[in-house]
Amino acid sequence: MYQAMADALNAAQADPAVRAVLITGQPGIFTSGNDIEDFMSRPPGSGSNSETAPVFQFMKALVGIDKPVVAAVTGAAIGIGTTMLLHCDLVYVSDEARLAMPFVSLGTVPEFASSLVVPRLLGHVKAAEKLMLGDPFTPEEAVEARIANAVLPAGEVIKHARRMAERFNALPPGAVRETKAAAPLDHGRRAEDDRRRRRTVRRAAAQPRGDGSLQAFFQKRQPDFSKFS
Repeated sequence: MYQAMADALNAAQADPAVRAVLITGQPGIFTSGNDIEDFMSRPPGSGSNSETAPVFQFMKALVGIDKPVVAAVTGAAIGIGTTMLLHCDLVYVSDEARLAMPFVSLGTVPEFASSLVVPRLLGHVKAAEKLMLGDPFTPEEAVEARIANAVLPAGEVIKHARRMAERFNALPPGAVRETKAAAPLDHGRRAEDDRRRRRTVRRAAAQPRGDGSLQAFFQKRQPDFSKFS
C-alpha cells in the first residue's frame, strides 16, 4: 500500500493534467496504521536498502509533490494516518474521525517530522499529550490544532474535499506550485526524525518476544517495561 501510494503521488507529479491530489480511505476508516505483525517481522529501515523501503518512498513522494494534496479523513487515522496529514495542504475530517499517534505505547518514536511540526502547532505541553501519552484528537481538536481545516458530517466529508480539490482546476498551476513551495518543511529535522524512528523500530523488533511493546500489542496484553531502560 505504501508503494502504491508513492507510485500514485509520483504519477500525479509527472502528469501536467493533474492539478491536485485527493487522499481518502473507506467509509468510517482513514487508516489504522501499520500492520503490527508485518511491522515486527519486517521493520522498515532495516537492511542495506532501507532508503528504498516503501514507507520511505511514500514519505518522500508526499513531501516532494509540488501540487496541492487534499485529505478527507473519514474515520480513524492512527499513526501514519495522522502524521501524513501534517504534510497535506487541505484536510477535512469527519465528525466521526479520531486521530492518534500511539508511537510511545508501541515502544517506538514519532515519525515523519511530527516531533517538529506538532509542537509548532500546539505548543510543547499540548504536544506532549499527543506525542508522549498518545492521547487522541477529537475532530474539533484537530481543527483547533490547525491540523484540519473543518469538521463535516460523515456523509459529506469526501464530497466536500473533492469540491475543494477541484477548485484548483480553475487556478493557474504555476502560481499554486510557487505558493506551496514558499513554506517548505524543515527537511533536516524530518530526516533526523526518520533516522531516530528507524533505530528505535529496529531495537523494539529485536526485543525478546514476551517483553517488548510491539509483541505485547500483537498478543493483546499489557507490556512489561520493568526490564527496559
